Amino acid sequence: MKTIPTLKMVLETYPKFAAIERMRMERPCEKTVESAVGGTRRLCEIGGLSLDEPVSALNGKRLEHILDLARCSELKPISVWSYLYSLRKLFAKWTRRYYADKKWTIPQIEMPSCRRQSPRYIRPDTTILAKAKEWYRGLEKRSDQREWVLATLMLEFAMRNGDAERLRWSDFRVKDGNAVLCYTPHKTRLSSGRVVAWPVHPDIWSRLCDYRGVGRFRDKRNGWAKNEGRDSQLVVPCARDVYVRLNRELRTLCIFTGSKGCYELRKICIDHIYQKYGAEMASSISGDDIRTVMRYYADPSAVHVENVRVVDLL
Repeated sequence: MKTIPTLKMVLETYPKFAAIERMRMERPCEKTVESAVGGTRRLCEIGGLSLDEPVSALNGKRLEHILDLARCSELKPISVWSYLYSLRKLFAKWTRRYYADKKWTIPQIEMPSCRRQSPRYIRPDTTILAKAKEWYRGLEKRSDQREWVLATLMLEFAMRNGDAERLRWSDFRVKDGNAVLCYTPHKTRLSSGRVVAWPVHPDIWSRLCDYRGVGRFRDKRNGWAKNEGRDSQLVVPCARDVYVRLNRELRTLCIFTGSKGCYELRKICIDHIYQKYGAEMASSISGDDIRTVMRYYADPSAVHVENVRVVDLL
């Protein structure tokens, strides 16, 4: 006999199902699971729902009521919608087989209609860019060079913080003295699976070699790739702590006021590659498709073309 589970039962069981599914399909990742469970709990708190209520209590009318309550509070609309999307993850298509094996009936949840999208990228003004550049230059003189390396990976190579945390020295390919950074962004690893291969400027490469303490790279036998333990192969050990520290600093200096100040460095990188070399190159360094680049990382409305006549290009 099938039963309708309570919210508590689903929240306790979903992580176990997700772990099994991850072994089979490599997804959902642990952060997705945390987001789904945490967002749903937060949604229940806003709406005053008890976790002992059945899943069917989260019907369309109840969710609309939660949205109304959120509008009257100080919550940002995008935060509330992120909680709603978290709820959808609990009942993703892959979960149906697991819930059926438990003989649970999961009613279809009618989500409130919404056409809201994240705002388009707006290029920072020259004052902000100048402050960011001055701040970045100052990192070169600090004793903890991990700060400079982490900021460089985001500003010069458009890396996400998670990819920078996982980056290993073996992700650098060197041939004839020229270094190339090669990695697959974690966020798109299971979708497009595109590999980013971006040349490393000689000045940056020389400084990275000095940072690691092995001098200039000559060949594989000089010790660059030798096994010295797992942590020693990370380009930025304990990068999470450094990332949090830099974020806090950027907010304190009022360079970037959002919660992800360092992420703005990635956006600046992609946008400036877009301005200089076009959308295809911006897509290459970011690992995202051109459509994503044009919406979230580049500002095509701010054009830097002067006195162009197409007929002269023919």
